[in-house]
Amino acid sequence: GLSQKGGVAVKEPLVPGGNGHGCGHNNLGAGAFAAAVAFREYLKSSGKSGTVRYYGCPGEEGGSGKAFMARAGVFDDVDAALTWHPGSVNAVFPFSSLANFQVAYRFKGKSAHAAACPHLGRSALDAVELMNVGVNYLREHVIPEARMHYAITDSGGFSPNVVQPKAEALYLLRAPRTPQVEEIYERVNKIARGAALMTETELEVRFIKACANVVQNTVLERVLERNFAELGVPEYTEEEISFARAIFDGIAPSERSSDLDQYSAPGGAAGKEAAKRLRERPIADEALPYGESDFVLPGSTDVGDVSWIVPTCQAWVATWPNHTPGHSWQIVSSGVTPLAHKGMLHAGKILAAAAADLLDDPALIDEAKKELRERLAGASYRCAIPDEVVPKAIQPSGR
Repeated sequence: GLSQKGGVAVKEPLVPGGNGHGCGHNNLGAGAFAAAVAFREYLKSSGKSGTVRYYGCPGEEGGSGKAFMARAGVFDDVDAALTWHPGSVNAVFPFSSLANFQVAYRFKGKSAHAAACPHLGRSALDAVELMNVGVNYLREHVIPEARMHYAITDSGGFSPNVVQPKAEALYLLRAPRTPQVEEIYERVNKIARGAALMTETELEVRFIKACANVVQNTVLERVLERNFAELGVPEYTEEEISFARAIFDGIAPSERSSDLDQYSAPGGAAGKEAAKRLRERPIADEALPYGESDFVLPGSTDVGDVSWIVPTCQAWVATWPNHTPGHSWQIVSSGVTPLAHKGMLHAGKILAAAAADLLDDPALIDEAKKELRERLAGASYRCAIPDEVVPKAIQPSGR
């Protein structure tokens, strides 16, 4: 678990094995809300006509909340979508991402005493293990960009002297585009069915969620770039810098996050120089130069589903110390500090200012919509989540 006391530079769980916000999502929604409030105040003070809509989007990673919302059509009448994500750098997000499917494979067998009468049993755990072996052999025969992750979420029980009658594996399948994930998904399903045949067990395939790849929009990204240049980054106190330094110094070079190199690369020579300046600083106290990129980030986000429907862009704003690895106790500790709150509110300023620019120059929205049409090249959004699948939190079974 990532449970962690806030504002300290040593690992100190509040609840052993408990949960913690290891990706800054406790700041994410609040920063976006700050942007919505600021833009509303701009509309009031300027007397201009416009609509700002704030979406609360739960489960960005494991739940794909925006994908379910996109399936329901809630973004269909939106002109532009602006968002951000907490991080260790200040930058415009210029990348695409991997589409993914999350699927549970549950096997049902027959229990028996594993010593006295194992021949009477049918092991669901054997089925899970055979499936995992099969998928591992599949890795060589899918596109190099694909990723196939799994966890055994139910091994059947604690007794090794029992043929386990139930077992489950949770799979997360990724590839640059949804059709590629669909192809891999069908092949994994065949492996699962094969494992069930080999073990004479029953198979239940439960589709949990999916998300699409991000469709970049350089028109909107350049609007964010201008506002980063204008607004800069927050100013930090000595106390904040001291906390960041303590976290920074505690991270071994081999465990440092690659975010700085990843996000500086699109900026070319200027990006390399910025990365060089920032490399040994405990806080990223300047914004990285922007550049267009065809790089596909080896992660996934449900922002991708929105970006297929409406021109979308994202900012990355520092809320934790430089080089901090993702999904770590250090991020949890940072998430309740003034360092995080400053980054969160600064993200709100940047997004609100970008929204004001779009309102003041409607031609930018027209250009952004044109770019989206060109990037889709005749394709249209299709949510990969089957109609009968509902968000995990409201499934009647509670599973």
